[in-house]
Parts: sequence; C-alpha cells; structure tokens
Amino acid sequence: MPELPEVEVVRRGLRQWVIGREIDSTEVLHPRAIRRHLPGALELAARLRGRTLVSAERRGKYLWLPLSGDEDALMAHLGMSGQLLVVERDAPLEKHLRVRIRFRDGGPDLRFVDQRTFGHIMVSPLVAGVPEPITHIAPDPFEEAFDDARFAAGLRGKRTEIKRALLDQSLISGVGNIYADEALWLARLHWARPTNTLTRPKITELLAAVRQVMGAALLQGGTSFDSLYVNVNGESGYFDRSLEVYGRQDQPCSRCGTPIRREPFMNRSSYFCPRCQRRPR
Repeated sequence: MPELPEVEVVRRGLRQWVIGREIDSTEVLHPRAIRRHLPGALELAARLRGRTLVSAERRGKYLWLPLSGDEDALMAHLGMSGQLLVVERDAPLEKHLRVRIRFRDGGPDLRFVDQRTFGHIMVSPLVAGVPEPITHIAPDPFEEAFDDARFAAGLRGKRTEIKRALLDQSLISGVGNIYADEALWLARLHWARPTNTLTRPKITELLAAVRQVMGAALLQGGTSFDSLYVNVNGESGYFDRSLEVYGRQDQPCSRCGTPIRREPFMNRSSYFCPRCQRRPR
C-alpha cells in the first residue's frame, strides 16, 4: 500500500497539474470506486460540475482537493493499487479506469485507476480544513500540527509493541509497514519492543528516524516494488534501491553484516537485523 512519501509525491503532482482548473464532467465507470460517497455517481458528478480545484492537501495516506464554493473537497484514498493519473484527454482508457474527471479548459484528464478496487474517492465536507471522515486521524510527522511531546506521551501510554504503535493512525498517520521497519532499523529498535520501556530521548531518536527515512524516500519519488505505485505521470519511484531491511531477508545488514531476518507480523512481515535490533527480554 502506498505510504506517506508515495502519497505526497502524488499530491505534489496534483498541485502542479490540476489546481486552478474547473471541472466539466465526471464519469464513474465502477461503483466500488465511490462506495463511500453514499448519494451515488450522479450526485457526485453534479457536486463536482463547475467547481474549481483550489489546492491539494494530504494527511497521512489520504489526499483531498478542496473545491471552490462550499466548504467541501474531493477526497481520495489509494488503497492497495489506486493511481491518480493526469492523462491527455484523447489518450486510450486504462484497463482499470474507475473514474474520469474532465476539465473545461480541454486539457488533460484526472483519472482514478485502481486494479484491486480497494481505493475510493468521495466528496466530503471539511472540518477545520480536514475532510470529516478523517478528523479522527492523527497528524503526520511532517505536519505543523504534529506535536512531538503529545506523541511521546501517547506512545508510552499505549503499552504495546513499538511497531504496532507506529501503525496506529490515532497516534501518528502515514507510517506503514515499509517505513516502520526502516525507521526501527535506523533507531536500533526491535519491532516488538514495549512502548512503555522507551525513554523520551529514544522516542525523540525514533521520530527523527521516521522523518529521515520518509524524507529520503520522498526525494527519490517513493518506493515502487511493482507497476501499481506511480506518480501522476505514471512514473515509478526508486527508494526500494535504498531500503536497509524491508524485503532483504538473508541479505547482510549494511551496518554490521548480520543476515536480515523476517518474522510474521499482523498478517504481514517485519524485517530487522537481529544484532542491531536486539529482541526485548
């Protein structure tokens, strides 16, 4: 699933290519893509017609495009395979095209393509600038609204494993499986370390690692393991070439040479160095 750096790459592309453009029409080609927009496809198209996309915003893994006029926005979650693509108006339709938005300037479409149909788009009211369905989600570590001290207090109070806490969207948003493993390696923390054993300095170090890893991924366009994650121009990121532990089972740790291990975790996997990241007793 795309994580914060990948979604931020898409947001920047949307800001460049669709902001300030007036919507002419919206065509929904698969109802599942708008399943959370309960009024349905016709109402969605009517809500968007004649509206201008004002800006491109993000919190964690969610994107939204505030609309001119009322206090609402076009919100998107990419799910496992969703893509928001800026495509020339007369380009052939993608095999898994779910929603096509056309603009009155006659320029490129905005297309929502989703092979596995786990993603979705909807029009949502804004509450203090954030779409109403995600107001419960914590700020991500790159937002001004993110409070390091509040995160530290919440983390210590969770009494759970550190990786579970990093994936808890009520504590911190945008961190997924890949960047959790990478940040924990950088901070020399085992994924099962109890949160209530972490000191404030160690939590500060962990937050710095989270920001460092995701910031580096952002500079490289995100992480692409297959063709499903792309930016708005259909280009893949290449941070996968810089990963230290994720997906590197049995390969040597770049810090100490010990083979990287993989363990089951919440129907997923955790990758770590058994020497650099000692298992808690």
